[in-house]
Amino acid sequence: MIAKSRIVRIGNSRGIRVPKGLLEQAQLPEDVELQAEHGRLVVRAARGPRSGWAAAAKAMHVEGEDKLLDASTRTRFDDKDWRWRWR
Repeated sequence: MIAKSRIVRIGNSRGIRVPKGLLEQAQLPEDVELQAEHGRLVVRAARGPRSGWAAAAKAMHVEGEDKLLDASTRTRFDDKDWRWRWR
């Protein structure tokens, strides 16, 4: 579906009225993200916090990029004071 709309003033901002049918077709939730590209605005469903992190972590593991950056440093506590307790 293609629809025309007009950019209108809403206080100091601007708004676009989106036809109900277009919103239903897009199946957008209440929260959306807006992104400006040359000659267009992209509207998409807002992603939750940390979305995509699990896939990114798996990809890092496959590439071997999930290693610690710094070598571990042993201390006196590690060598003498630390004891495992078995129950």
